[in-house]
Amino acid sequence: MNSIETPPTDAGTALDASTNASVTNASQSQDVTGIADATSSLISNMAEGDFTGLTDYATVHLAPALFSAAIGLFVVFIGYLVAKYLMRVISQPVCRRVDETLGKFVGKMVFYLIMFGVVGAVLSKLGAPLGGLAAMLAAAGFAVGLAFQGTLSNFAAGVLMLVFRPFKVGDVVTAASVTGKVNEIDLFTTTLDTPDNRRIIVPNSSIAGGTIENITHHAHRRIEVCVGVDYEADLQATRDALQQALNNLAAKTIPGEGRGSAVVLAGLGDSAVDWKVRMWVAASDYWPVNEMLIGEVKTQLDAAEISIPFPQMDVHVKSGSEGLVAGQSSRVRPARRAADRLAS
Repeated sequence: MNSIETPPTDAGTALDASTNASVTNASQSQDVTGIADATSSLISNMAEGDFTGLTDYATVHLAPALFSAAIGLFVVFIGYLVAKYLMRVISQPVCRRVDETLGKFVGKMVFYLIMFGVVGAVLSKLGAPLGGLAAMLAAAGFAVGLAFQGTLSNFAAGVLMLVFRPFKVGDVVTAASVTGKVNEIDLFTTTLDTPDNRRIIVPNSSIAGGTIENITHHAHRRIEVCVGVDYEADLQATRDALQQALNNLAAKTIPGEGRGSAVVLAGLGDSAVDWKVRMWVAASDYWPVNEMLIGEVKTQLDAAEISIPFPQMDVHVKSGSEGLVAGQSSRVRPARRAADRLAS
């Protein structure tokens, strides 16, 4: 007696799941098609004055559709609350430990991704044709990309700056030929406040495509004051005077290897001997100490009676009067005309 072979259990389960999914999708498509057909038929009947099918339409088609839409809106609302909660949970540690701007960017990305997934799932359950919608979104995205190339480049530059973080909020930078304190880093623009309290909004593409100078990135900065003294001044006396200027500001100097202060003989200029006075200070004290050092250099040089000469130029003029006299041609007065002689 021949035994009847049965298909494997896994294959049967997969076949059943596939069949159920096909039936579900087909029923959703039929529901959408049935509602569309019923609506079209009702409108045609109402245009002819027949309102008998209005009750059946409301109970059979409209009520279930409204119920499904209400459930979908409720799910979207719950997804919105969950997305807001996860955005805060994820962004707060990044803001606290890494960077505030990067934390806000990560939180927004999480929020939009969750909302996109929830809305897509709800539309799929309601039977919306997501395939055609995706094609429409792709075509619209291509058109928008062509129309907003500059905006998209600013967006890409903003993402890169948020990821690699060449500067952060509060830094003083020079970017796109603008120097100021960073107030905000957005996805499209960066806001800078200048030292004279002007707010400048710079596109991110202009910043990312050029040289960025982060002035306050390091904790220490070096002050360098260049000064020229008279050639008649003694070199050792000049060095002692400049060193005394540094000693008076020793409390502001940052000690350590590669730090401290120095007096450097820089070169011999056209009308003066060039010196450089250097000292390392805290970045927050740069401008006040720079002014104090300039004043100390001037005071100590005056105390040592060492002058700071003005730019001078010696001009030697050779006397050429003899050559000019020898080269001059005697001017001959032209003869008077005969008419002038007769008149005189």
